Amino acid sequence: MSVDATTVKRIGRLARIRIEENEVAGYQEEINAILGFIEQLGEVDVAGVEPMTSVMPMTLRLRNDVVSDGNYPEQIVANAPLSEDNFFMVPKVIE
Repeated sequence: MSVDATTVKRIGRLARIRIEENEVAGYQEEINAILGFIEQLGEVDVAGVEPMTSVMPMTLRLRNDVVSDGNYPEQIVANAPLSEDNFFMVPKVIE
């Protein structure tokens, strides 16, 4: 796949990048080189390669999934304009 000068100008307009007329040929070569590299990557056989999230082997740090109330309800509602029995009180919005 290769791009022409019109496509380079359109890409620049869509990306909101000003491309001067004398720069179009340079961008066209660069975009075509990138697309050529992507085509090469498509030819690589990756049938037995496991997907990975990082180049370094990692394990996720997990914690127990425990539901709790935080054990400090007074501190949670301390800055509330109005609270009662450790619940936020808000004005009624629907009649």
